[in-house]
Amino acid sequence: MEPTSTVAEAQAASGTVRDRLMDDLQHTIGEAEKWLQDSAGEEAGVRSDTRARFDDTLRTARSDLRKLEDSFLAHSRDAADSVNTFVRENPWQAAGIGVALGVVVGMLLSRK
Repeated sequence: MEPTSTVAEAQAASGTVRDRLMDDLQHTIGEAEKWLQDSAGEEAGVRSDTRARFDDTLRTARSDLRKLEDSFLAHSRDAADSVNTFVRENPWQAAGIGVALGVVVGMLLSRK
């Protein structure tokens, strides 16, 4: 396997995780908005105040999620670059580590 394809695969995987997180957040936001709309019996002033606080909280959550995503992507790129550098500088050690991990995973899977 070529190191550049490994980096591309890592970036694709992190993109998949990011997309899943965004989908989950959007679903949660939609459910919360439905809940606010369905809650009846409150006075209009209280409902709009609750809605404003809820919208502020959602904006903060979206902003925090974007920051988390950016941090996650930066760390995954750094990790992929570090692995790529190590493999290029120490191909035999990298192959040995891969074989050792394969043996350990094989033993664990065969136990079940």
